[in-house]
Amino acid sequence: MNTTTLTLGRPGLMSRRTPWDWAFALLIVLGAGYAFSRYGGAMDEYEKGILLGSVPTLIALGWFWAPLRVLSVGVGAATLLAIGLYLRQTDGFGADLAAAEQVFLLKYFLSSQSAILWMSVLFFMSTVFYWIGFFSKNGSEDATALKLGSRITWAAVFMALTGTMVRWFESHQIGPDIGHIPVSNLYEVFVMFCWMTAVFYLYYEQQYRVRSLGGFVMLIVSAAVGFLLWYTVVREAHAIQPLVPALQSWWMKVHVPANFIGYGTFALAAMVAFAYLIKQNAAETRWWKLAPLWLLGVVLCFEPIVFRQSAQSTSVGYWAVYFGISALIVGALLSVRGRIAARLPAFEVLDDVMYKSIAVGFAFFTIATVLGAFWAAEAWGGYWSWDPKETWALIVWLNYAAWLHMRLMKGLRGAPSAWWALTGLVVTTFAFLGVNMFLTGLHSYGTL
Repeated sequence: MNTTTLTLGRPGLMSRRTPWDWAFALLIVLGAGYAFSRYGGAMDEYEKGILLGSVPTLIALGWFWAPLRVLSVGVGAATLLAIGLYLRQTDGFGADLAAAEQVFLLKYFLSSQSAILWMSVLFFMSTVFYWIGFFSKNGSEDATALKLGSRITWAAVFMALTGTMVRWFESHQIGPDIGHIPVSNLYEVFVMFCWMTAVFYLYYEQQYRVRSLGGFVMLIVSAAVGFLLWYTVVREAHAIQPLVPALQSWWMKVHVPANFIGYGTFALAAMVAFAYLIKQNAAETRWWKLAPLWLLGVVLCFEPIVFRQSAQSTSVGYWAVYFGISALIVGALLSVRGRIAARLPAFEVLDDVMYKSIAVGFAFFTIATVLGAFWAAEAWGGYWSWDPKETWALIVWLNYAAWLHMRLMKGLRGAPSAWWALTGLVVTTFAFLGVNMFLTGLHSYGTL
């Protein structure tokens, strides 16, 4: 007997909105209106277009995933509080940035550097709590430590976004030609990588009701935080610098974030692949069969890959310790792979998260590559110049295009898919960092 499902009575998109949804939308519109009236005179037509486009985008994201509403409002309130504290010290011609060392809330919480340091501490803490919860006697997805790990990750994302927004404000207070969106150097994009990877993980955590992957994903985020702290201390990278001429373009505001959605989701997929392979090799007793997994795991944790020979002796010692800790962590995980495998989600869930992460990352990385070509045409007079960064971006794109093709057309699944996703991050990491370290070209803005 044939049956037909009637959908005529299904509520439309707008009719399903709650009063809280509309209140959030109104708040976003009012906030954008205030920003336009307050700072519109300093914006060009492209920046005004981005501001207007961000309104429906942020509303749609908040309606699609409710936690983003709380995050958006919280970050907005904290940023406005920080700006207010700065302006309270003003002489009538702008904020006094010295207030960052004089006002309690700014000094310890809300200045950009303080907020980003809090982000770093909280990401480390979330990693620890995720693993405590993973190995707890309870062993369920509702273990208290796992919940704490998730909530601390949200707090870290909150501090990262607050620090980013306040840094944006601070840059404009240094000088009229210095202010810029904080996505212009390695320090700033590493902050973006950390919170963006964490946000995508938190989304999948809620969608699949799985917290047991948190420890794996936070390992790559913590590795990035370790790099960020070294880069801050040794290179003083947190100092806000004027943009070089090639970066003084509105293309930067859309190209770089799209790129790092790709980097973040590729990293997420690699860590899920790492978990997949640990689960698959739970009963493996031959050490040489596990050696490739151990080596690739170390590479994933060892985010900067290798230091320059010309690095300072203190840097060499730091990276030696960093590499040693990474190797111990990966070795420890492999040594208890049986217990880990028993508490990981099903292979189907791991495979699905891996696929969706790469699919999202590939879409945004494609957009970023196209936008980068337009930016190159504006800055250097040509869409493509086979610069090392462009070449390696193409290699990354081809790698994940092939992965998706093999999955969709040939049914790629299981261990081959996981190994490919894991090794793909090695290629991506070299495109992200290795090019800056070993090669020179038009994109050499963030040297190590």
